[in-house]
Amino acid sequence: MIAFRDFALRRGGRLLLEGVDAALHDGWKVGVAGRNGSGKSSLFAAILGDVEADAGVLDVPAGLRIASVAQETPALPDPAIDYVLGGDVELAAALTDEARAQAANEHAAAVAAHHRIDALGGYDGRARAGKLLHGLGFKPGEHEKPVASFSGGWRGRLNLARALMAPSDLLLLDEPTNHLDLDAVLWLEQWLRRYPRTLLVISHDREFLDGTVDHVLHFEQGGARLYAGNYSDFERQRAERLHQQQAAFVREQAERAHLQSFVDRFRAQATKARQAQSRLKRLEKLAGTEAVRVERAFEFRFPEPERLPQSMVKLEHVGCGYPERSVARDDAEICDAVIPAQAGIHDAFVAKIKMDSGLRRNDANRGVKDCVEILTDVRFGVQAGDRIGLLGPNGAGKSTLVKTLVGELPAQAGERIAHKDLAIGYFAQHTVESLRAGESPFDHLRELAPDAAPQALRDWLGKWHFAGDRAFESVEGFSGGERARLALALIAWGKPNLLVLDEPTNHLDLDMRGALADALNDYPGALVLVAHDRHLLGLVCDSFWRVADGCVEPFDGDLDDYARWLRGRGNEPAERDDARPQTADPRARRREAAAERERQRALRKGLDKVEARMAKIDAALAALQERLADPAIYTGPTAVLAGIGREQNVLREEKATLEAEWLQRFEELEAATA
Repeated sequence: MIAFRDFALRRGGRLLLEGVDAALHDGWKVGVAGRNGSGKSSLFAAILGDVEADAGVLDVPAGLRIASVAQETPALPDPAIDYVLGGDVELAAALTDEARAQAANEHAAAVAAHHRIDALGGYDGRARAGKLLHGLGFKPGEHEKPVASFSGGWRGRLNLARALMAPSDLLLLDEPTNHLDLDAVLWLEQWLRRYPRTLLVISHDREFLDGTVDHVLHFEQGGARLYAGNYSDFERQRAERLHQQQAAFVREQAERAHLQSFVDRFRAQATKARQAQSRLKRLEKLAGTEAVRVERAFEFRFPEPERLPQSMVKLEHVGCGYPERSVARDDAEICDAVIPAQAGIHDAFVAKIKMDSGLRRNDANRGVKDCVEILTDVRFGVQAGDRIGLLGPNGAGKSTLVKTLVGELPAQAGERIAHKDLAIGYFAQHTVESLRAGESPFDHLRELAPDAAPQALRDWLGKWHFAGDRAFESVEGFSGGERARLALALIAWGKPNLLVLDEPTNHLDLDMRGALADALNDYPGALVLVAHDRHLLGLVCDSFWRVADGCVEPFDGDLDDYARWLRGRGNEPAERDDARPQTADPRARRREAAAERERQRALRKGLDKVEARMAKIDAALAALQERLADPAIYTGPTAVLAGIGREQNVLREEKATLEAEWLQRFEELEAATA
């Protein structure tokens, strides 16, 4: 058991935590949550013994084996699999001793080393290391490649694999999904579920936390509180506590109505019933958490586009790729080598990247023979109102597709067709790092709009929470989340009608991710999103495309279907036999047709009945909302207010059940009439 008793921790002159009392028991899987800068990573440092408590006691059992992910990876010549195997220090030492003894013909030493390996169960160690590498996205041919040959993101995966390889009683993971694609995140989630000892994980991916943890340690206002359950359970419990503390009941109802409008809008899209059902499941996790959402420090909106062309941009039989010398292990780490800088990216910065990578501006004019094609025969387009999520492993070409779609990379074959009124807001993976050091948010925005009035620029930045003196502070002192928010503000200034966002959540905490989901759901333009955050993808995307094996193709299903598909790939899909046997007798066929028409009539009648009941519930909820709008009700007995709240909750629960029933009945009717 790890125990905190009146624990306090300070970093520099700032008090991060004080008065923390909590006990974490063996076998618990604990998600550590809280806003950026609240002390989560500092707590890990205290557990590892890197920093000491400023007050109180942190009790870590003697002899506890702790595994954590190293922050840096030296450029070693060792094969990747040997580096991962080295996570089990004792086993790696025994294997080294055995190899050394055998090379020196020291039979006694070789036998002793053999017994040590056998006692450690280590002869399958190399196979276990290989499974970890495979699960985290390394191809079999890369297991023997030297560590130094991998890019920074892939070395981060090697460090994660090495930590998972280490025998441990306590596993500390700080943002383990940051450099992982969705496939690897799903694999890691399954691995951690099977991990038998104590896990502490910091993550801003709520779906990942929901799938791995059974407790949440939440940091707020300099303290910490322990909750039982996964992240969704924590939000509900915390919301209940906040309900008892705050009087912002009307604001909560408005927020709930805002969420409900999402459900109503997507339920109305009858052609996307499966995606609507998936979205309903995710919205159910938010039910009753309005107080948490109201408490959010951040809220922003993307402006209304000036024009919304129907057919925005499409790729016709396009080949997507890079100049040959720029191809790297992970296309997400390839810099812009073709066109001038995007909004907010300084030319000098881009030029430096190009010089470092050995590229030159004239690469844009080189022939196809000098290019490496990653995706072939791509037929992909974006229409007004589309909300597309791109799925697939890292390195498969998602960023390549995005760069070609926005025009940053030229098509190697085929044609890119863009409407004359197309206005793209593009958030690339390196946009955050490309903000100019030493300059302020105001400086960045003024460069985009040199003729705009200074007050207009300040008002805009204020909407994105860079108000007052904050607008003139250097971005060097900003956190990753603040930089990402500034990058989004610069993109939104241009009033784009198509947002193309490539991993926008990497630097965002959970509150900011929630605010981004709300803003994207309110945004009337089209959206193409690359993200490993399933909650965000599930809330804002209506359709999904898979990028893998050199191809881009629509994925028929939602994110739950994708997770099942990933788990089951390698097995032949079960064949669906939708064909009904034909009856030879014409009279029997007429009877069957009549019975089918009757079944369809019953399904339609059931749909009408469900819709009628939902309309009555909407009317009842509207009447209750009117009562809550009366200021006098807040000066009367609290029992009346509480009674209205209970009645609203009952009606909402019934409506949520009816919405799920409506979708199920609609799918049955759609299948019957197909």
